[in-house]
Amino acid sequence: VARMNAQIAEALATLANIVARDNDPGKDSEKRLERFMSHMPTIFTGGYNPEGAIKWIEEVEIIFEAMGCTEE
Repeated sequence: VARMNAQIAEALATLANIVARDNDPGKDSEKRLERFMSHMPTIFTGGYNPEGAIKWIEEVEIIFEAMGCTEE
């Protein structure tokens, strides 16, 4: 459980960094959001569900990859 929690925390930190990077003032965030939403991401409803959280993170990472986002 501790390892899974650490993986979730690491993945969330990575996603937070991607979102922060992609929200630079010089970028068109509305079009970027529309593009992201066009991939129809699943909705994570929260709660204690480590396996569901990991699955959601993996799906969102696939969308970011399809959008051409870099690891940085």
